[in-house]
Amino acid sequence: MRIILLILAISFASISLVPGQGLGSPGSIKDDGRLAASTKQLNQFFRRFNAEESPSGEIRYYPGDSLYHNVALRQGFIQILFDNQTSSISKDLKTQFANTVLSNTYPQYINFHREGWISEVQAEFTYKGKREKVNLILKLQAEGLGFEWVIDAVSFEPFKKLFNKPVGEEKDFLHPLSHELGFMNLRRAFQDSKTPEAYTGTTFKPDYLTLFLYEMKLGNLRFQTVNDVRFHFFQIEGWYFEVNQFNRPGFNTGWLISNLVKLNPGDKETIQKYIYDQN
Repeated sequence: MRIILLILAISFASISLVPGQGLGSPGSIKDDGRLAASTKQLNQFFRRFNAEESPSGEIRYYPGDSLYHNVALRQGFIQILFDNQTSSISKDLKTQFANTVLSNTYPQYINFHREGWISEVQAEFTYKGKREKVNLILKLQAEGLGFEWVIDAVSFEPFKKLFNKPVGEEKDFLHPLSHELGFMNLRRAFQDSKTPEAYTGTTFKPDYLTLFLYEMKLGNLRFQTVNDVRFHFFQIEGWYFEVNQFNRPGFNTGWLISNLVKLNPGDKETIQKYIYDQN
């Protein structure tokens, strides 16, 4: 599966530094430094991507404002919303993406409250006295008059090692006439076998999130800290991009696009399975 993702990642070709352009239309940027100031908050990333704030970030634009979703302003913002120092995204791919987003006939925007984006949180927990890394996938859901982040999935290596379902000739099974014995041979699955999951159906998938919460309730899992947060976006039709936070000197800092993929049929599902660790 990782090989498949590596094939997709071929599109992450090398990126060159792209200076902010001085655009001449209303709302354009004539001071590159102002435009390239750090995108300090993810909410600001949304506003900049959609052109819903001024270049300095001091003024919010709303529907009805002359500069709200201004094309020239969006073009300037999108140029500086990429990690231009360490990411490997080609100039051509960025141009294709910008052309899609800024299309005159079908411009596309990202929306905080719309499905199609998730957060991946890398955290550390103590599990039975040992420090362990945990990947949590969170998504927004409506709650009352607002929204809330909820845990959608968890990837935890100790749990993955618990389930190693045999396949093919290595797989043990219950004879199709087991019912004639009153299923007394279930002893093989529940007492004699070290892999009771071998006796489950072909569609069986361990529910790691339930196990995670169960172990936490037992006191075997204790939260320690968050190491990293990133966001995965599928809201732009035909594209996937990842947003990470970069803390470093200069203007090209804050929440920036670190990965960009133009999706072919089936790619979206492949990337989602990889993110959710469903390989």
